[in-house]
Amino acid sequence: REAESFKEQGNAYYAKKDYNEAYNYYTKAIDTCPNNASYYGNRAATLMMLGRFREALGDAQQSVRLDDSFVRGHLREGKCHLSLGNAMAASRCFQRVLELDHKNTQAQQELKNASTVLEYEKIAEVDFEKRDFRKVVFCMDRALEFAPACHRFKILKAECLALLGRYPEAQSVASDILRMDSTNADALYVRGLCLYYEDCIEKAVQFFVQALRMAPDHEKACLACRNAKALKAKKEDGNKAFKEGNYKLAYELYTEALGIDPNNIKTNAKLYCNRGTVNSKLRKLEEAIDDCTNAVKLDDTYIKAYLRRAQCYMDTEQYEDAVRDYEKVYQTEKTKEHKQLLKNAQVELKKSKRKDYYKILGVDKNASEDEIKKAYRKRALMHHPDRHSGASAEVQKEEEKKFKEVGEAFTILSDPKKKARYDSGQDLEEDGLNMGDFDANNIFKAFFGGPGGFSFEASGPGNFFFQFG
Repeated sequence: REAESFKEQGNAYYAKKDYNEAYNYYTKAIDTCPNNASYYGNRAATLMMLGRFREALGDAQQSVRLDDSFVRGHLREGKCHLSLGNAMAASRCFQRVLELDHKNTQAQQELKNASTVLEYEKIAEVDFEKRDFRKVVFCMDRALEFAPACHRFKILKAECLALLGRYPEAQSVASDILRMDSTNADALYVRGLCLYYEDCIEKAVQFFVQALRMAPDHEKACLACRNAKALKAKKEDGNKAFKEGNYKLAYELYTEALGIDPNNIKTNAKLYCNRGTVNSKLRKLEEAIDDCTNAVKLDDTYIKAYLRRAQCYMDTEQYEDAVRDYEKVYQTEKTKEHKQLLKNAQVELKKSKRKDYYKILGVDKNASEDEIKKAYRKRALMHHPDRHSGASAEVQKEEEKKFKEVGEAFTILSDPKKKARYDSGQDLEEDGLNMGDFDANNIFKAFFGGPGGFSFEASGPGNFFFQFG
């Protein structure tokens, strides 16, 4: 009678959804009368409502040990197995219910649910091997709807989230499990994996070591720990060689590091950028651009790689690409330095689209006044129309054009103010200089000091004599 009284009070609290008090009274009933199957069944139901499925499973199993015909006991045991992710054991429980009561609709539905979980498990296993991690996450989410307390499903989902680069979500799942079970080796491994993929390699190693203490045969933790240590060592050796100016060795070490783990995107992005820096030091600028491109493919938020590639683009006069990269950098980090880099690239791009007067005269950008004059003298005489009077109309037209461009170049580069404006990328028209209006012959005459005689070798047979009028 006393045990029944405790049970009735437990039922009252259960009805009011005060499951903690219900649990206390069902426990008193069990302590008073430990061989009653329904008391264990009721406490199992209460523990299930509290989300304590592993304890509930123990009570449900005890209830059916005491009374194998206890239908609700078998149902609760099956529900606990299913919630914990053991669909095979759950199926056996529900089949036992149907043996006792073949019309039991709850058991029929739960049996279908268990089959669904088994199917999602099989699909996830195949897709994990295919590295289709998004599909695995989808399957685990569906399976967890029926098995909300299954650590195994949660760990698999977390591992796939980590492999997809969704580190905060993966960390959250693993941390939830570790709060309930601080010795869970799989959860420790996933925490380490997230840190490893976020390039926090030293911290990652600590978690892998801890996981291996809990489970010495944990193959994934063992492999990840080995890779993490190897990656850290190679990267550090590469950095040391770079600082010592041994660029060839640094290149080799970074290349070896890149071969250790293709899944480690963040670390590999840094390794590509580091190798790009080495290539730029070796003046292998196209290779440096390729390395930086690989870096931003892996991590499109990696500012350092954009800056390195932009500088290589500048050095190879690919100004449009440089502007694009500097724009990306400035949009991400609006600093004065980045603004200036973008402005410089835009000026160089603008300059690149004009006539290159240095190239026309065949002189360096740092050419002296005398070098500019000598170059003009040589090019003006070379392209003067009278020198090509015997050539075809097409050649004459081309040489006349070149003669005019040589005059333009000399006009700008021989005037310090105009040269400064030209070098800074400013519009020359603001100086009132319209390059379409000037006469190249007048510049030629002025340069050579007025009327005089010049001999030109004709492009055809014989010579001719040219003299200013």
